[in-house]
Amino acid sequence: MILKNFIVLEGLDGAGTTTQAKLLIGRCLEQGIHAGLTREPTDHAAGLTIRTILRKQAAAQPQTLAFLFAADRNEHIYSPGGIRDMTGSGQRVICDRYLFSSLAYQSVDCGWDFVRALNDRFPLPEILIFLDIQPCDGEKRLQSRQEREIFEFEDFQIRAAAGYKRALDEYAESGMRILSIDAARDPQAIHREIWDFIFVS
Repeated sequence: MILKNFIVLEGLDGAGTTTQAKLLIGRCLEQGIHAGLTREPTDHAAGLTIRTILRKQAAAQPQTLAFLFAADRNEHIYSPGGIRDMTGSGQRVICDRYLFSSLAYQSVDCGWDFVRALNDRFPLPEILIFLDIQPCDGEKRLQSRQEREIFEFEDFQIRAAAGYKRALDEYAESGMRILSIDAARDPQAIHREIWDFIFVS
């Protein structure tokens, strides 16, 4: 199922998903386009628990973390005022990460089939923007961060990159509009290409 008006930005840590999501929502609001910005993990209970684990403030088995992401996603989509309600009202929803992050990251330790099964029931976005960056380049960008989350090291990112490649291959004929873009370039140039893909092409 494709969820109309739903736009997702994906990529490895350091790819710039948050930067591009903010640029996109800012321009939408400037131009009077009815849009909202959201992210995963969310601020729902499961999302807050995920953040404590990512920040190494709590521990959990990899499978538990995969279940938590799926639970958080379920709330994100189906809770009152969630993504389904927002898109259904005609609002464009820009989301910083979605189920493709789970496939890329959680499948490293849990296996592809396990993570795919947890996420198969969720709708796909109308538009998927993949910010493609080499793990070594993402690592350089992460070096300025004072604290690293549990997945933010290069060896893991290399394996997550393989998960993203598999996800893009498997969903290539899903009906989503997919843009894979070189994320090592100037952020404003990337933003312009994303904007044109969504609103011009």
